[in-house]
Amino acid sequence: MNAEVKSLSPDLLSAVVKGFSIDSRTTADGELFFALAQPDYQNNGFNGKFADAHQFIPEAFERGAVAAIARFDKLLEHAFLEKFHHRLLFVEDGIAALQRLAAGVYKAWNKPVVAVTGSAGKTTAKQLTAEVLAASGRRVLTNIKNYNNGLGHPLTVLRLVTEGDFDVAVLEMGMSTPLHEIERLCRITPPDVAVELNVLPVHLEHLETIENIAAAKAELIENMKSGGRAILNADDSRVLAMRNKLNSKQVLTYGIENAADVTATHIKTPRFGETRFLLNLPNGTANIALQLVGRHNVSNALAAAAVGFCFEMRPEEIAAALGKAAPPPMRGEVLRFLEGFEVVNDSYNSNPDALLSMVATVVESGDRAKRVIVVAGEMLELGDKAEQIHFETGKKIARLGVDALFGVRGLAQNLVAGAKEDGLPNVHFFSDSDQAANAIVDEIKTGDLVLVKGSRGVRMEKIVEGLLGKFSRTD
Repeated sequence: MNAEVKSLSPDLLSAVVKGFSIDSRTTADGELFFALAQPDYQNNGFNGKFADAHQFIPEAFERGAVAAIARFDKLLEHAFLEKFHHRLLFVEDGIAALQRLAAGVYKAWNKPVVAVTGSAGKTTAKQLTAEVLAASGRRVLTNIKNYNNGLGHPLTVLRLVTEGDFDVAVLEMGMSTPLHEIERLCRITPPDVAVELNVLPVHLEHLETIENIAAAKAELIENMKSGGRAILNADDSRVLAMRNKLNSKQVLTYGIENAADVTATHIKTPRFGETRFLLNLPNGTANIALQLVGRHNVSNALAAAAVGFCFEMRPEEIAAALGKAAPPPMRGEVLRFLEGFEVVNDSYNSNPDALLSMVATVVESGDRAKRVIVVAGEMLELGDKAEQIHFETGKKIARLGVDALFGVRGLAQNLVAGAKEDGLPNVHFFSDSDQAANAIVDEIKTGDLVLVKGSRGVRMEKIVEGLLGKFSRTD
C-alpha cells in the first residue's frame, strides 16, 4: 500500500486482519478500515460528492477495527485523529492504496481471471460464466452485487484473504468515465480470458461518443496477460473490430446472427421465460433449455459457454450448467402471480438498446398475453441528446406492438410523448416510481404481461414491490 506510520502500536505488528471495510457502519471486529475522502473519489473516476470518512474513524474503532488507513492531509484537518495516531496508516490516496493491496493479494494468489465487460448484460454473463465453471468442480470467486468499479473490484479481490482458496475468479469490470477505469482494474487483476459483450450508447454524458465507449471497453483486451484469450461478440461490429488488436489465435467469437466459433441455432420459446436452443462449440454440440428471457440472454449464455470451452469443458457439462441458471435479481426475473398475470422484473438498469430489446422479447414471447404493458423509467447518462433519444425510443416502443406504456420520472415524459405521437393511445406519465406503483397496482388485470425496466437511480423496483405487496406469487 506504500503506507507510512507516525508511531504504530506494537500490538498491531502481530494483529491478524480479518477483513476490509470502507463503511464504518458495517465495519466488523478485526477489520482494516479505509477512510476515503472526496479527493480519493475524484482521482479514481467517481462522480458526485462524497462524505469525508475520516470523521467516522472513531466509530470504526468502536466497532472493532484493528487499524485505519487515512490520508496524510487529513491529520491536520481533523485534530481529533491525533489520539488515534498509533492505529493509523497514512497514504496519499485511500482508493489507490486499496487497489495496490488488492493487486498484491492477487499476485500472491496467481490463478486464472476471467474478466467480463460490456454496456449491458455484465452481471448476467458473469453469473452464467461462474455457474458454468463451478459445474466443472472449480471454486469460483465473483463480484457480489455490482461490485465492478474501482472500489468494488479490489474489495472483491480481498476476499481471497478472508474466505479461503478459490480456483478461478470471474469478475465483471465496469466504466462510466474517460478516466481509463477498466485499465486500472486490469492492473489489479490482468485477465487470462477477457469477455467483450457489447458496445452501446450509455454513459454518453461523460464519454460523449460511442467510439469513446468502444475505446474504453477495448482496454480490457489491451490489458490481458500475455497470451490471454479474448472472447468477442460477433453480432456487435464494434466488439468484433477489437479482433484487429490481437492475433487470431487469441480470439474466440460467439454470436447468433453472424458466423462465429460459438453459436446458437434452432432457437425456440416453448413458454414465456424459457428459451431452448442448440449450442454449437468447436468441440461439439448440446441442447440447452435456458430459464432466462430473450435473445440477449442467449447471447450471454454463449459468452459463458465460450469461457467454458476455454477451460476445456465438454458441451454437455456446459449445457447442464446453463440449464440450471436463474436470472440475477432485477435482471429479467419472471414473476408469476396467482391472479393470472406475469411480470418481468428487469428493473436494475436500462439504456435505449437494452429497453427496446427487452420490449421486443416480451412482445414476441408473450403472444398468449391479453395485454403487454411496458413500465419504463427514465434512462440516465445519455448526454445532451437525452430528450431526443427518449422521444425516438418511445416511438420505437409503440411500433413494437405493446398495449400500454407507463413512463416514470423526468425524461420518460419524452418517452411517453414519442409513443403517443406514433399512435399508442394508452400512455401515462408519473413523476416517480411510487406514483407509478400505485397506478399499476390498480391497472393490472388477469392475462397481463408487464415489463418493468429503468435506470438504477429511478428505483423501478418499487413498482415490483408494490405488486408483491398486494398480490401473491404462484411460486
